[in-house]
Amino acid sequence: MAGLARSLGDLFEAFRAEAFRLETLDDYSRSGSVAAYGLFRDGQEKPADYNADWLEEVKAHVDAGRRMYRVHILTRPLTPYLRFELGWGYVTNATAGEEFFILDVTDRPHPLPAVGDFWLFDSVTAAPMRYGPDGEFLGADVLPDDRGSEHVTYRDTALANAVPFADWWARHGE
Repeated sequence: MAGLARSLGDLFEAFRAEAFRLETLDDYSRSGSVAAYGLFRDGQEKPADYNADWLEEVKAHVDAGRRMYRVHILTRPLTPYLRFELGWGYVTNATAGEEFFILDVTDRPHPLPAVGDFWLFDSVTAAPMRYGPDGEFLGADVLPDDRGSEHVTYRDTALANAVPFADWWARHGE
């Protein structure tokens, strides 16, 4: 991907093998799915077309042999937003082939305390995410490819300490 003018959107179009996401926040309610989160909070049913655009994108990548996966670092008890993200989002997105892992640091040392959210494409290109104090998404900074190796280390550390979402959810789901 070197040499291309790149945005986060460009990276989703161009990755060839895998897209990894590290999530570290306990509330993204002002960053996306705002209306769906409102329905969840109000005790409504999940709409049949919930996350349809993302599901279509993930399925196209997975069907083409590209892996999409993420680790969410969290603590219990879950925030209302995390109950929504995991219960509606992860469960739904997994149907399209996205893989999820949980690194629960409730009762253990946090292995990546100073690392924030990022996407990592093809183990080469990292895009750290920026959020405001209220959880609003402010943008992503696509880093030069020579910075990718540090994010590969973060990814590998997160994965080595995480468990598959389905196993974690069966034990701790709310």
